[in-house]
Amino acid sequence: MDWDPFTTLQRALWIGGGQWAGKSTVAGIIAERHGLTHYHYDYHDARGHLDRRTARRLRLGEAITDPDAESMWIRSTVAQSVDDALAVCVERFDYVQDDLRALVAPRPIIADGWGLRPELVAPLTSSPRRMVVMVPTEEFRRHQLRLLPRAGAAPLDVSDPELAQRRRIARDSLIAKDAVRNARRLRIRVIDVDGSRDAHAMADLVADHFHEFLP
Repeated sequence: MDWDPFTTLQRALWIGGGQWAGKSTVAGIIAERHGLTHYHYDYHDARGHLDRRTARRLRLGEAITDPDAESMWIRSTVAQSVDDALAVCVERFDYVQDDLRALVAPRPIIADGWGLRPELVAPLTSSPRRMVVMVPTEEFRRHQLRLLPRAGAAPLDVSDPELAQRRRIARDSLIAKDAVRNARRLRIRVIDVDGSRDAHAMADLVADHFHEFLP
């Protein structure tokens, strides 16, 4: 266990899994109901983590710009994009741990995000029951792509937007499946999200799983 002066990491509750499964909505509902502190991975990753990654590259003399959209979605294979995304998750999980170690709260933190991979979280927790992995079914994933503008938006500035979109969707599906495999290997609960429950019912389900750790 890394340095964790306030045992924040050990006591945290984690929601990982596939994109567009409703993780942040569920975490927010549970946090409000039980007075928890909600750590939203996507928000921090798009801001503070990006800045830290840029600073690290500068110190190491590396290029500070990421591959452009054409390289990511057209020139790269889906398998390459999966490998690249998982490697970034490993790097940025160090930043997540730093963020959480700095938080002192009388009640647990609930953290959500697709970058919170089961294989990264498991060594930090006092119990595998402190994490769930939420993954949309293929049918619900297609529903979200139709319904949510951000989910269905094709990558911009590429020579073939339709190909780029297909590859992005395929990448996200493979990353979700990888999360499921690792969760099951580590005895972390997997919850399939099929749209049959609304957000509050999903929060009920996840909170029931976490009940022994909730105030």
